[in-house]
Amino acid sequence: MKGAWRRLLPDAERVREHRWLRWLGPAMQHPRLWRITRRGVALGVALGVFFGLLIPIAQIPLSAAVAVILRANVPTAVASTLVTNPVTFAPLYYTAYRIGTALIGEGKPRVTEASLEPRGEGIGPLLAFWWGRITALGKPLLLGLAILACTMGLSAYLLITLLWRLKISWAWRQRKRQRARR
Repeated sequence: MKGAWRRLLPDAERVREHRWLRWLGPAMQHPRLWRITRRGVALGVALGVFFGLLIPIAQIPLSAAVAVILRANVPTAVASTLVTNPVTFAPLYYTAYRIGTALIGEGKPRVTEASLEPRGEGIGPLLAFWWGRITALGKPLLLGLAILACTMGLSAYLLITLLWRLKISWAWRQRKRQRARR
């Protein structure tokens, strides 16, 4: 199992040399950040899911920095930020908006004819257009994202911990059976 994890996750040297994470410097040298332990992996996944959902920009550096501070497994924290990707982004943000709307009770944002298309050409106006659309959703989206990030992060932590313990107990039972056969 550990061999499969090691093949999937980036090694310590590669992460230390990453241009966005280089500023963490000596803090990245701590061996606990790279070991595959139940607590480290569970906390790393929880942090990655939390920051992946809550923050749309710079998720990876933030999750890595907090993982270093909390001594969680850095590669799992970095990898699990990919919970939001082009495929899952829309459903997750729509769900967050629906959760926020249910709690706050606000209706749909006002959309005018002028706000339906970006003004200008290139990536700058397009980003400004989408940022304006997202901020028009306002409080319900932010509240829903916060709730979704906290719940899914906590759920990821508990699920990893539970699965890890089940695997350990299964391994102990297997050992016990093997000893009984001898």
